[in-house]
Amino acid sequence: MKMRSMAALTAILVVAPLTAVAPGPRAAAQSRPGGSARSAESTLVGGIDLDTVTIPELQARMARGSLSSVRLTLAYLRRIKAVDPRINAVLRTSPTALGQAAASDIRHRLGRTRGPLDGIPVLLKDNVNTRDMPTTAGSLALAGKPPAADAELVAKLRAGGAVILGKANLSEWANFRAARPTSGWSAVGGQTHNPYVLDRNPCGSSAGSAAALAASLAQVAIGTETDGSIVCPAGMNAVVGLKPSLGVVSQSGVVPISAEQDTAGPMARNVIDTALTLSVLSGGDTAPGLAEAAARPGALRGKRIGLWRLPVLGTEVDALMTRTAERLRAAGAEIVEVDLPYQGRLAELEFPALLSEFHRDIDAYLATRKGPRDLAELIEFNRAHPQERTCFAGQELFEQALTAPPTTDPEYLAMRAELADLSRRSIDEVMTEHGLDAIASPANPPAWTTDCGRGDNDVIPSSTPAAVAGYPSLSVPAGFVGELPVGLLLMAGNHQDTDLLSLGAAVEHRLDGRRAPRYLPTLPTG
Repeated sequence: MKMRSMAALTAILVVAPLTAVAPGPRAAAQSRPGGSARSAESTLVGGIDLDTVTIPELQARMARGSLSSVRLTLAYLRRIKAVDPRINAVLRTSPTALGQAAASDIRHRLGRTRGPLDGIPVLLKDNVNTRDMPTTAGSLALAGKPPAADAELVAKLRAGGAVILGKANLSEWANFRAARPTSGWSAVGGQTHNPYVLDRNPCGSSAGSAAALAASLAQVAIGTETDGSIVCPAGMNAVVGLKPSLGVVSQSGVVPISAEQDTAGPMARNVIDTALTLSVLSGGDTAPGLAEAAARPGALRGKRIGLWRLPVLGTEVDALMTRTAERLRAAGAEIVEVDLPYQGRLAELEFPALLSEFHRDIDAYLATRKGPRDLAELIEFNRAHPQERTCFAGQELFEQALTAPPTTDPEYLAMRAELADLSRRSIDEVMTEHGLDAIASPANPPAWTTDCGRGDNDVIPSSTPAAVAGYPSLSVPAGFVGELPVGLLLMAGNHQDTDLLSLGAAVEHRLDGRRAPRYLPTLPTG
């Protein structure tokens, strides 16, 4: 009897909001001036703007009963249907999303919510295992039966009451297949476009996660990074992305590149949502009083931030960094110009080490899935399937990894030890010398045009020190070069994730560097 009552209540909670939010054509036409039906592309739902609302605001409304998770989830599903055809960021939506939302609404009504993400729609990058949806890493080789179990981070999201909304497109194999890949493209999902200017690239490899957030297709998303694949897409799509300290978020059940550098991390349109999502992923409290502290006058006063300019990203980005520094100084921060040492040597060693680690880790992952059983079989699969070569044909990185020294080789072990030492020193020494709270740099150049023939046009060295060291880095919107977003990358010492988020919230509040996309087809020439 109890089970039947719960099922009946779930059905009522699913169906009632559908009739409340989806009036017939005549009623919809009468609901706005001019008599035309309300656009399904609108970000307004029940008096809130999806583009700007935060999780605490949503939870407050759900606690009062003025918003339901079903209504919120339905709004995002409708936006995906209406908007995503232009940007191609969402691979699939979960057939159980509304049921998950209805269960959350029951918990809200009974006062039994499970935490800050209860009832909040979350998109997952499609290299994160889900037992009820395919997990492909963008490759047709994994497009069959779903994994046997959820990734550990997905289990934590479900336990926290989050609504798993669906899967986001990504750069196939997280951009670790070809020497000249095109970020945001996969054989499974095709090409994801930058919502700000549609012929521009979203950056990789968490391209779909970032583009979907920019277009307000979910409240938060999960990305993954080995070096730059959270923070660059975040910057290039004017959203927030945190690469946590290595080990803060479990990598169990995530398609790997390197256990020595890989981490999943939260992405959102604001820092508070990013921090709350990390608290669920990590099982810790990473957002105590964050929103209030960020908005307090003087939140940046006395903070010392080292500015690593990276003029290689161009004069327009450098000019934006100058304006950013001026705004932070005006808020009371002390900005010190710095240069990080050892970067040439890090660039020389990182790629060979990743090749060895990828061979080891992808073989272990493929052994858990239906399809190619190891890297050698995966290479043969790509050769046998022309669909895998419709944008770019190469799989040079796979082939190099196949013949790379094993991770037991003394030469490899020396490389990884030197990488760990130099990357950590590159941050620690600069922060200690100048007494810094964080190091800031541009997260990305303005987005390049997407071109399968040419591949990516990216030179983005700012992510490497924190990525190789396993230290946290956080991208927040800094502003625009014309119509194209640029992020400010903040990095700090090992396991200073909470402090970095707190500083990032204050920087975000001061810069106010985000605006909604306009989905421009292209930019005027010249």
